[in-house]
Amino acid sequence: MPDPTLLRPLWLLALPLVVLAAWLLSRRGAALGDWGRAVDPGLLEAMRALGRVEGAGRRGAGLVPLAVAALVVLALTGPALERRDRAAWRNLDGVIYVLDASPSVAQSPRWPQLQTMGRFAISAMGSRPGGMVVYAGDAYVATDMTADLRELGQTLSVIDAETVPDPGSRPERGLSLARRMLEEARVLSADVVLMTDGGGLGAEALREAEALASGGARLSVVGLDGTTPEMESLAGVGGGRVWTTDQTDALAAYIRDAGRHVLERQDYPLLFLADYGRLLLALALLPALLLFRRAAR
Repeated sequence: MPDPTLLRPLWLLALPLVVLAAWLLSRRGAALGDWGRAVDPGLLEAMRALGRVEGAGRRGAGLVPLAVAALVVLALTGPALERRDRAAWRNLDGVIYVLDASPSVAQSPRWPQLQTMGRFAISAMGSRPGGMVVYAGDAYVATDMTADLRELGQTLSVIDAETVPDPGSRPERGLSLARRMLEEARVLSADVVLMTDGGGLGAEALREAEALASGGARLSVVGLDGTTPEMESLAGVGGGRVWTTDQTDALAAYIRDAGRHVLERQDYPLLFLADYGRLLLALALLPALLLFRRAAR
């Protein structure tokens, strides 16, 4: 079960005031209004006989407004739960996988491990939309932005050394195409995951990483045969991290949680948190009904 959170926790500061009011009321030892101190005892007795003043047996009724106030304060704090199963992040936060499909990668003995790592990351995306770019000497869109994660995973599974006919390794073209996809989809923030053996990483790739970061995306790199200084520099400029193929679970956790943290910093929490404060407001109506009851005659 998701952990509960409070969207407006500062409202909790009002609770001590409600508790203080309840304590003061209980110490007065009289019904709300304290008619015993303000009215002549004879007149008060006559009014009590006419049913215009509540007797001591109903002193607790004065606490009803305070109970209502306490429930309203709790409702205003915004108790919420994450609604991860809803498609709440569409066009807000996505993931694009940029996959090096050149023979040096796709024919490597570690290629199946890299594919498995990518599928684990895809399965951890939740409701985040995703896309995929493959490149070698040129770059192509393998899967446009979609919420169908099964399709995305299946596409990754069938990529091989013959998928991209252009010889060479031009990661900057793959990153450029990923940036264009994000712009066309109007994604506010995103994670771009470059999966490569490090071939072709240079000044042009660094410029693309800088462009992605300036557009609100984070670029991370998965190294096929470990990390290299070029990968570290690329991820540093792109604001992401470098991963190796033995960090499958860590990458999946990163993809799972990254989108939420980015949207929280951009003040979009209500788009993926369900506010249950309104239910507490409805609950507050129950004791409030006691304030409208008529005395029996």
